[in-house]
Amino acid sequence: MRAKFWLERWQKNEIAFHQAEHNQLLKEFWPCMGLGPDDPVFVPLCGKSLDMRWLAAAGHPVVGVELAQIAVETFFAEARRCAEQSVVDRFVCHEDGSVKIFHGDFFDLTAPLVADIRGLFDRGALVALPPDMRFRYVDHLLRIIPDGTRQLLLTFEYDQDRVPGPPHAVHPDEVEALFGARCSVDLLESIITSNLPPRFAEHGVRQAVESVYLIEKRE
Repeated sequence: MRAKFWLERWQKNEIAFHQAEHNQLLKEFWPCMGLGPDDPVFVPLCGKSLDMRWLAAAGHPVVGVELAQIAVETFFAEARRCAEQSVVDRFVCHEDGSVKIFHGDFFDLTAPLVADIRGLFDRGALVALPPDMRFRYVDHLLRIIPDGTRQLLLTFEYDQDRVPGPPHAVHPDEVEALFGARCSVDLLESIITSNLPPRFAEHGVRQAVESVYLIEKRE
């Protein structure tokens, strides 16, 4: 992925994509996942998302992967948790007992590192990627996660010609094209949202459609 772009955003603290509270759609639709309270959950391209704290508080062991070291360190610092560090394959693993984050490149993840997960939450991974990278991302994801893994995916739909991402517009036909051959794909709900980065309004985009999908990798 565009490593330099994202690392510069974190270094400059240009992180409008970070939400200052738990995602409301996560809270509303997580029960649809049908997971046990102690089922491990994966959060790809996790940043310092507070959603990981919410998932951990619900009882789930949480596994994340993040490219920017500052994001990983800030997550644990803001949670006032001391994380132990170890080297695992090509990653530095930061772990505090309830949350484990692999610091490194998502595409270096291998199946053994996520072999225990049963659920996945994606609010900001797929929409962070430009169109030419989304197929590679999904292909690698589906190669490494176990069969039967359920995913709660959030996407945005808006006129991409008016404002460039991220977050990028990802429409239902693309979600089906990316996941449909290897997963069941169910659209749970689509709503109008005005919770967009400030620069969207500068380009005349004040609303978007936010969609929630339940996706399960077939066995």
